Amino acid sequence: MQKKILISVDVEEFDIPEEYGQAVEMEQKLAVSRNGLLKTLELFNTLNIRATFFVTAYWAQQHPALLQQIAEKHEIASHAFYHDRFEEADLLYSRLTLEAICGKPVKGFRMPRLQPVSLAALHKAGYIYDASLNPTWLPGRYNNLHRPRQVFREANLWIMPASVTPVLRLPVFWLSVKNLPLWFSKACIRRILRKGDHCSFYFHPWELENLHSYELPWYVKRVCGPQLENKLAALFSWLQKEGTFISHGDYLPKPTHTEDTHPTPL
Repeated sequence: MQKKILISVDVEEFDIPEEYGQAVEMEQKLAVSRNGLLKTLELFNTLNIRATFFVTAYWAQQHPALLQQIAEKHEIASHAFYHDRFEEADLLYSRLTLEAICGKPVKGFRMPRLQPVSLAALHKAGYIYDASLNPTWLPGRYNNLHRPRQVFREANLWIMPASVTPVLRLPVFWLSVKNLPLWFSKACIRRILRKGDHCSFYFHPWELENLHSYELPWYVKRVCGPQLENKLAALFSWLQKEGTFISHGDYLPKPTHTEDTHPTPL
């Protein structure tokens, strides 16, 4: 069975320094994100990677031509309207805004910082899947050790978790790949693929910029810029031999109108 590799990119205003008390002008937030995104696209083009870009509608409004460029090859999904604040009405408005700009359907959603989101509201706003679940324990953020590791159905939506290893639930996501040795990340991915048909990994474009001047924790900025770009290039080159790069939407079966209110593993 051909394994599937689901790479996703959270495209947002670069506001993470504000979580740690450092104010950043909006112009700079957008510039850091845009510059990192251009490097991301270059990397993906070099390795022929098809991915899913979860984009805030506000960011898309500032860079409509760039969003259209991304949509030519990749899937566009919603990352809410703004990254630093949220109202439930944003679920619909962000989807409609993204679709109007890129000219393609927007099927998926990921909540900023992977915060909880109403599945009923997501379904009502026209989404098919939610990718806001990381089924691991991240101190100070969330504890989802009880949640399924694989894709499942709940409240008429597909729930697409970020990948974690079996048993120990070690996450393979931006912070772990950034800070742990590459051989360890590969070992975790091998275990994930041995027990399932896919691996899902996400990161942010701003990580490919130089972050050393910002007031961020060491584990966020220790590996960034060209150093991280080279590390991701090595990881993705290895992943090419392990499976096929597809988008989140490509992974799912065609949607049906069947009501399904109980989690069912895919």
